[in-house]
Amino acid sequence: MIRIVIFLVLVGLAALGFAWLADRPGEVVLTWQGQDFKTSLMIVTVAILVSFVALILTLALIILLLWSPSMVGRHLRRRRGERAYEAISRGLIAVGAGDLAAARKHAAEAKRFAPSEPLALLLDAQHAQLSGNRNTADDAFRAMAGRADTKALGLHGLFVEAHRRGDRASAHAFAEEAARENPALGWAGRAVLEFRCLTGDWAGALALLEANKHTLDRDGYRRQRAVMLTAQALASEETDRAKAFAVEAAKLEPTFVPAAALAGRMLAEGGELRKASRIVQRAWQAHPHPDLAQVFSDLRFGDAARDRLKRVEALAKQVPGHVEGALALARAAIDAREFPKARAALAPFLAAPTRRVALIMAELERSEHNDEGRAREWIARALLAAPDPVWTTEGHVSDRWLPLSPSGKLDAFEWRVPVTGISRPGAPIEPEAPAIAAVTAATVAANDDISERPPAALQAPSTQAHAREQEDETPGTTVEPTSRAPAVPAPRVIPVPPRRDAVIPLVHAPDDPGPDADTPDEAAPRVETHNGGWRRIFE
Repeated sequence: MIRIVIFLVLVGLAALGFAWLADRPGEVVLTWQGQDFKTSLMIVTVAILVSFVALILTLALIILLLWSPSMVGRHLRRRRGERAYEAISRGLIAVGAGDLAAARKHAAEAKRFAPSEPLALLLDAQHAQLSGNRNTADDAFRAMAGRADTKALGLHGLFVEAHRRGDRASAHAFAEEAARENPALGWAGRAVLEFRCLTGDWAGALALLEANKHTLDRDGYRRQRAVMLTAQALASEETDRAKAFAVEAAKLEPTFVPAAALAGRMLAEGGELRKASRIVQRAWQAHPHPDLAQVFSDLRFGDAARDRLKRVEALAKQVPGHVEGALALARAAIDAREFPKARAALAPFLAAPTRRVALIMAELERSEHNDEGRAREWIARALLAAPDPVWTTEGHVSDRWLPLSPSGKLDAFEWRVPVTGISRPGAPIEPEAPAIAAVTAATVAANDDISERPPAALQAPSTQAHAREQEDETPGTTVEPTSRAPAVPAPRVIPVPPRRDAVIPLVHAPDDPGPDADTPDEAAPRVETHNGGWRRIFE
């Protein structure tokens, strides 16, 4: 609007000027080489204006001719940039959709039109990852890591590729370099923290956690620090500082069972019974756990069994109706030879007992009545009973809490019932098959210990079929159980489809470690025990 007003003002001024000249006619005389040239003032004015416009047009034409090569170059570059942008956009969409052929085509176009464009390098790397060409992806990420504007992205890609190859040393080096370049990178900080935890450098891990605490929320920071302090206390349990680490961890996370159990035990050993009792009871009220019950029962060294029973009774009353309280009370009552109290504590859970309930009942039958027959019945129930919670993660179980999972993940173990993938019968009772009876007899004979083999109901169908064949081949061998039991259905085996390379998500590529990191073991044993304290549950 302002430009229109200015234009109209200029046109009006020009019209006034011509009108003023027209109202004042005159002549202009030019003498040159003895000749006089006369013309009117209006003609001279028009001629000057026309000459001025012609001069401007001539200069513009000359400038256009001089600048035409660069203008043509800019036009071509702009056109190439538009084509490169289109190829990159379509290529990234194809990668996200998993269209390998389209991704290859657009990646080649982007590389031809804009070989040094950061997004073209990213598209090339993602296309290589999608097609499984790790070497090309590695080269693309190294090219990005060599540039200042894409160094963080390149290091991240190299870190992911090193993880896929299982090269932890290289992955650690890339993460360390990325953390030095940009401390705000969350993935780099987490990776360095994980590597320090894997090597047992808990002091270094705590220092790194303090340096990056601004990237975590308050609860996450307190939880991670408590886990690391507990791990450091376990690693340095023989030193004087271990108790301080455990107590600090219990203060940060009062309901964290491993920290509370460790702090309570160390405080009790140091004579600080009141403080130990307070820490253990607070964690017990939130998460009843057998380790807490054991620590609370043994607070005073050398106490009589009846004194321990009184303490456990008070502890069990804090979580009425919970199976852990009943189990702790039954164990203390058996030690104190208060067998009616043990039976009363376990009575609400006998309709559908877990394995630990059934085993304690077997021990109670032996201790109170010396009834080996009833003890064997309860052991048979334990073989088919529902499992109890254990420390489990990633398909592995551990007899004790560990700060790291087998894959190196911090604070991954959870106290819960492990997932076996096999449906169990609803009401486990006395076994009927001779094969199960044989397993029971062998179990009782081996020093009254429970075998670590999977129960018969959880064995492969071929094993159960073999047991039935042996039964048919030995006529005259009969078993008369005290009660009839329903037939245990054979486990249903569901085939697992083969994994295929997943599409790398665009929004956090190349974060996804890919399918190589998740490839299942081809011949994993049913129970695999490791020196680290964990074992693979049977699948």
